[in-house]
Amino acid sequence: MNRKELCYGLNSLVVFRGVRKHPVIQALEKLLTAPEGDALGIIRDYAEFVSNLYAYGENWSECLLAILLQDENPYIIRHAQKKEVSRLMEECVRQELRFFRTLSLVTTKELTEDAGYEGYLPRYEVREMDFLGAYLSRVANLDRYGYGLYSQYTMFMVQDGEVVPVRYPDETKLSDLIGYERERGEVIANTEALLCGKPAQNALLTGDAGTGKSSTIKAIVNAYANRGLRLIEVNKEQLRDIPRIIDSISRNPLKFILFIDDLSFSSDDDCFGALKATLEGSVAARANNLVIYATSNRRHLIREQFSDREGDDIHRNDTMQQLLSLSARFGLKVTFSRPEKKDYLYIVRELAKAHNITMDEQQLESRAEVFAMAGSGRSPRTAKQFIETVKNEL
Repeated sequence: MNRKELCYGLNSLVVFRGVRKHPVIQALEKLLTAPEGDALGIIRDYAEFVSNLYAYGENWSECLLAILLQDENPYIIRHAQKKEVSRLMEECVRQELRFFRTLSLVTTKELTEDAGYEGYLPRYEVREMDFLGAYLSRVANLDRYGYGLYSQYTMFMVQDGEVVPVRYPDETKLSDLIGYERERGEVIANTEALLCGKPAQNALLTGDAGTGKSSTIKAIVNAYANRGLRLIEVNKEQLRDIPRIIDSISRNPLKFILFIDDLSFSSDDDCFGALKATLEGSVAARANNLVIYATSNRRHLIREQFSDREGDDIHRNDTMQQLLSLSARFGLKVTFSRPEKKDYLYIVRELAKAHNITMDEQQLESRAEVFAMAGSGRSPRTAKQFIETVKNEL
């Protein structure tokens, strides 16, 4: 195909019309519409296309396929929602994928021959790829890969009411975490139930600071991302957004952890109402593909003051009981207690091995204990900080 035919093909897209918003495709379309004989315009637009492509890699065929696999379009949404796809739409998808296969093999020479330029032009790679087979395979495995934004990232946060990706997420692995195998095992088992379509509980991880509650949740997401697990983090001020967030992902084939870190309320805080409604399974907050995982350093989640026990409210006992019972709405409660001395030193020794620190064991333990007592006490976080200090000395 020449530039004009390729341009016609892009403009006649229906199902995959959204890919024309991608910066690489936009740059390509600008090149394809450059007037014949406008050598400078063609060279300039070609350079812009390759510059955009290089941001994603040097292989044009692989880049184009990745764009298609991440596209959120009516065809893939219908499959995700297990709705019937018409013969006409099926035919359209296959035809457009055939066009993309042809487009993926277009070379520098074909794109710039109208310029009549003999000088150096940056090159890119192409290779033969089965676009139809790859796309149909993705559609058949939507529960593992998802579509749209959720196919590109694994962790998300909420900004201005919208779910946005965390582009540089915490990369903690389960193998990085030492100790608390029983506690972590309970959360893993519950997460695996979610992934298998079995009943899973909302979970509250309580305990002392630095014991690995948040790291456990993030490490689990990293471990199971290839099985379709995603994380959306919300803070306390965003709890009112929960019903809308759940509604937006309720029909998504992926599985989600709604993560609330360091959760606590004051006794007069009204933010807990939205969370309470979700935990109790209100009509607007039901989703079989989601669990809520929260961490807190407070077992009852409520910062209670002596003044809360006083006043003229004849129903204050009922009010306080309602607040203090919020933690009971979580079906799974796991406590990460501060480690005993022997457990703390075990974590220190294992971390030292992982970082190839060959210090005498007695000296290592003695220094680790002094470090803990001089700081915030024994915890996995303290052990990690100690090891980092030792590494900096070597």
